[in-house]
Amino acid sequence: MSTPWTTDSVGDLAGRTAVVTGANTGIGREVAAVLAAHGATVVLACRDVAKAEAAASRLTGPRTPDVVAPDVVALDLGDLASVRAAAARIRERYPRLDLLVNNAGVMWLPRQRTADGFERHLGVNHLGHFALTGLLLDRLLGTPGSRVVTLSSNGHKSGRLELDDLHFERRRYRPTAAYTQSKLANLLFTYELQRRLEAAGAAGAATIAVAAHPGGSRTDLMRHSPPQIRIATSRPFYRLLPWLIQDAAHGALPPLRAALDPAVRGGDYYGPDGWGEWTGSPVQVTSSPASHDAASQRGLWAESERLTGVEYDFTPRSPAVPSGSGHPA
Repeated sequence: MSTPWTTDSVGDLAGRTAVVTGANTGIGREVAAVLAAHGATVVLACRDVAKAEAAASRLTGPRTPDVVAPDVVALDLGDLASVRAAAARIRERYPRLDLLVNNAGVMWLPRQRTADGFERHLGVNHLGHFALTGLLLDRLLGTPGSRVVTLSSNGHKSGRLELDDLHFERRRYRPTAAYTQSKLANLLFTYELQRRLEAAGAAGAATIAVAAHPGGSRTDLMRHSPPQIRIATSRPFYRLLPWLIQDAAHGALPPLRAALDPAVRGGDYYGPDGWGEWTGSPVQVTSSPASHDAASQRGLWAESERLTGVEYDFTPRSPAVPSGSGHPA
């Protein structure tokens, strides 16, 4: 039986630059903390700048003298103008980018629209990240061993993508359906991005796209969940359900392994190894048949380009100024 992957497996990340969206709380904050603790320069890309700055301050201090002070960039994934401004700010500050962790998200919201008129789950969880990744792609392509890690969810397995009704204008709106569609979109995006990277000759030599899900993790994402779920995942109760709910630090292990394990390949998907993939050690897992539908992957990509106005350029870039070698770990 192989030894479970833990953060003890993470090597020296000095000289590497990582952008983590939604890093002020939950899974994103835990991912950022591990990256920073191992020497990476971490950019906390968050909608709430004050909370992000507070999170950044907790990552540095007298007990962590070797941690590079994290950077904070304002990013509202529900507003494409904000996405473009954040990408411009990151590009201005960082000529190379080793890791982009598309972590931020919303879950089980009542019907809402983004600033650009998109159904909010799709707009924040998928379209905002699609645009951000495309706008930072040249920084990734120019950095050998770089990775795009996008967080999906166990919920993608019940997701149904309706390309002709992505925003629930004809379907009856249900928060769970909107959320699971967006999480399915995260995987469709990852697999299509990896296919396009391979077609451009980038896989292995430079950039790969991978995905992960945190299982059942107790985070602020639960705040819009039904009352019975909020009770079950509250501090007094979640320790009674170790097979179903884990803390954010354990939920961060699958995306961390996807980001840092040298054995990870483009198109891999990581999640917990426990019952139903709700808790446990991070391992490679299998996503739903719907996530591997090539027509859905291509269709969603084309529609995402149309909606966001961001078209990806896979032209190979000259390697950025080296500040480390190989994969991020």
